[in-house]
Amino acid sequence: MKIELKPLDESNVSDCIRLRVTEEQSEYIDSNEKSIAAAKEHADVARAFVIYADGVPVGFTMFAFEPDYEDPDDRYWLWRFMIDERYQGRGMGREALSLIIAYFKSNGATNIRLSTKPGNTGAIRLYESFGFVPTGDEVNGETEFELKW
Repeated sequence: MKIELKPLDESNVSDCIRLRVTEEQSEYIDSNEKSIAAAKEHADVARAFVIYADGVPVGFTMFAFEPDYEDPDDRYWLWRFMIDERYQGRGMGREALSLIIAYFKSNGATNIRLSTKPGNTGAIRLYESFGFVPTGDEVNGETEFELKW
């Protein structure tokens, strides 16, 4: 299976909006529609991508890139990451996260930060398996994690 990240654009935005997490997971992440609106609002730093598996849209991710921000540890964020409920449990999230990390590295980042609600155990296990560690900080009631290299 080939996993790819393709920039969000007019050709794939409607496919992206149709992607959904499970009902239980919906308390942990905004809908893709809300995330796309946030990407437009923060167009100066947001980078949004649709995740494809063998040409089929299966997920969505959005990053914040602020290479000129004064705090070097706070320049690069994984703002959103989701795999549609129909495609979960097949290794696509793990492969996509590998590509996301590679993207950050190849674009000059030295770390990635993210935050998630403490009860989001599946996502936390995935992030920790890649080496993300809690920073000890909270962001809007969410636990902050960081991966450095």
